[in-house]
Amino acid sequence: MTSHQLPTGHSLSTDPARLDREAVHRWLSEDAYWALGRPRDKQERAIDNSLNFGLYEDVSGAQVGYARVVTDHATFAWLCDVYIAPGARGRGLGTALAAAVRDELADRGLRRLLLATRDAHEVYAKVGFEPMAVPEKWMILGEQ
Repeated sequence: MTSHQLPTGHSLSTDPARLDREAVHRWLSEDAYWALGRPRDKQERAIDNSLNFGLYEDVSGAQVGYARVVTDHATFAWLCDVYIAPGARGRGLGTALAAAVRDELADRGLRRLLLATRDAHEVYAKVGFEPMAVPEKWMILGEQ
């Protein structure tokens, strides 16, 4: 994959074999408000059935970020589980990760890429996301 203008010293991979699955589960189940308490087996299924983006430090090879995309690879994608490790925050990695996902999906002809966030609107706005123009046409079944 290309660097997607990641900060120097970082690289991105969609290879699920490279993911530090233990770290991803710990980050999400212990620190991410939307996934607190998520069981490991559920996280494993989510990884196995999604397009995953791992963000890595080039020198150490350590994974410092993660994003997951649920998609049909043709018309729709949902960006979720975006996370930057606490020690790597404040360096623009979240915005860079969101931009890399956007860029990676750009040539697939998707009609829309959605996400939901409680508190990171400014991160996603920097890469082109905006509030839904007509939110009343959308419906949900399940947790809100």
